[in-house]
Amino acid sequence: MSIMKNNFEIPPFQELMNPLLDVLNELGGSGSIDEIEQKFLELSDLPEEILNIPHNPEKSSSTEVEYRLAWARTYLKKYGILDNSQRGVWSIIPEKRSIKAVDPQHVVKTVKWDKKNKKSTEKEEPLEDDQYIEILEEAESWRNILHHVLIHDMTPDAFERLAKRILRESGFVQVEVTGRSGDGGIDGKGIMRLSGLLSFHVIFQCKKYKGNVTASDMRDFRGAMIGRADKGLFITTGTFTRDAIKEATRDGAPPIDLVDGDQLADKLKELSLGIKKEMVEKITIDTEWFKSI
Repeated sequence: MSIMKNNFEIPPFQELMNPLLDVLNELGGSGSIDEIEQKFLELSDLPEEILNIPHNPEKSSSTEVEYRLAWARTYLKKYGILDNSQRGVWSIIPEKRSIKAVDPQHVVKTVKWDKKNKKSTEKEEPLEDDQYIEILEEAESWRNILHHVLIHDMTPDAFERLAKRILRESGFVQVEVTGRSGDGGIDGKGIMRLSGLLSFHVIFQCKKYKGNVTASDMRDFRGAMIGRADKGLFITTGTFTRDAIKEATRDGAPPIDLVDGDQLADKLKELSLGIKKEMVEKITIDTEWFKSI
């Protein structure tokens, strides 16, 4: 999957549209955001230093490439090729599966034209193709707030306790925070029970920072866990580099599961830990009831 014209520049979002379609086809037509991003890293010819550029480390754990991929998804959805479910799974619309590539400039022009027609009564400045630095969805602002809290307001000890709570709420038992200097970065351990029959000893590490976890970090963690656990779990508020992901799943080595900043936010939301979900009341009128009373 060739993308780059210049190895020192991040491709604009429209140049990611066809690679995105390639990724979804590789995944069988659909995939979660995490699956899409990981498959993109696997197939992309973008250099590591480009892939690791953060979008806005003060507000989120996303890289600039991930951010522009999100814009590519949004434009292809508005263009009528992609759709997404409430569970965050993106898919190629069945009747559009024969489309393997699009004209990115035509997609952008069509979407902007549709937007202009829908808001013809409003005075609006035309969008430039290179203006990507804007909020994708207002509903995602909670992630920015959470990211700031985790990075700036929580102490490292508190973050380790949060990880301990997440594991307990997720079915782990005998969870302990053991982090101390000279222990290879191991912050805690626990036992994961499956259906009351199987159990796995898990060692975890927590990194509370804005940067990228590298392959070197992964190797150090694996070295510390050998002989002490069945699996490793690496939790970060940041992101994992492509090489770190490869190292975590390297054949013949003890497996390490990864939780990045976005996955951490989703898990906290799922478990309602520090996050309150408010449901909007929907009222419908049963007209037949009134007629038959």
